Amino acid sequence: MPVFPDPPAVTEHGRARVVSMCNQKGGVGKTTTTINLGASLAEFGRKVLLVDFDPQGSLSVGLGLNPHEMDLTIYNLLMDRETTLDEVVVPSGIEGMDLLPSNIDLSAAEVQLVHEVAREQTLQRVLAPALEHYDVILIDCQPSLGLLTVNALTASDGVIVPLECEYFALRGVALLKTTIDKVRERLNPKLEIDGVLGTMFDGRTLHSREVMERLVSAWGDKVFHTVIRRTVKFSDATVAGEPITSYASSSTGADAYRQLAKEVVTRWPAE
Repeated sequence: MPVFPDPPAVTEHGRARVVSMCNQKGGVGKTTTTINLGASLAEFGRKVLLVDFDPQGSLSVGLGLNPHEMDLTIYNLLMDRETTLDEVVVPSGIEGMDLLPSNIDLSAAEVQLVHEVAREQTLQRVLAPALEHYDVILIDCQPSLGLLTVNALTASDGVIVPLECEYFALRGVALLKTTIDKVRERLNPKLEIDGVLGTMFDGRTLHSREVMERLVSAWGDKVFHTVIRRTVKFSDATVAGEPITSYASSSTGADAYRQLAKEVVTRWPAE
């Protein structure tokens, strides 16, 4: 494992890099990675905005919000031009990290956006004012390759693909790569894959190790050196409604996401 340096200090915030957590398979650790990578980057002095772009609202719930008690969500921001970003953004409870919440209302946006002009650019348009205020914007995508995910990819500079270390998770990645290539070709030429992240790794099983080997042979340098291992602490932190970096600060899971934050920053273009 290479040693990654701590990210350099940020003297001024802005010109955010937008990154989508994307995988059409559910349950691979997208939301967990969004919360904990965001919290780790905030620990390193970055100003972070998390965007819950999944109608299930798992990211919002994972940070302690009640989906039924939200007055405004990202759905209002997408569909109502009168709603401003500042009205919808809420504090996450972690210093330096804010949240654009979501709930089941967002599922209606996919249907309503179909008839809009430039429908793939809607998220990019509403996030534009945030670029000057944040260093990193992380978008938690829904587990599908529908219009919402295409919106997220169109608005992004990079994609991180969390991938559970088991055989079925490998199968869908080719389809995801095809979608990313199409978005790059037709909508967003600057889009690139920042990396593929092995999650839920269990080093005791031959299966996990074999999947990891196949992942490296298929994706090469795109695979992050950092691997997120299985631990019950992730579930406990979700129930507590906070990132593992604050819930169990000295755990192996928290250390892994801090390591990932360092590795991710080294892959991004110099700020």
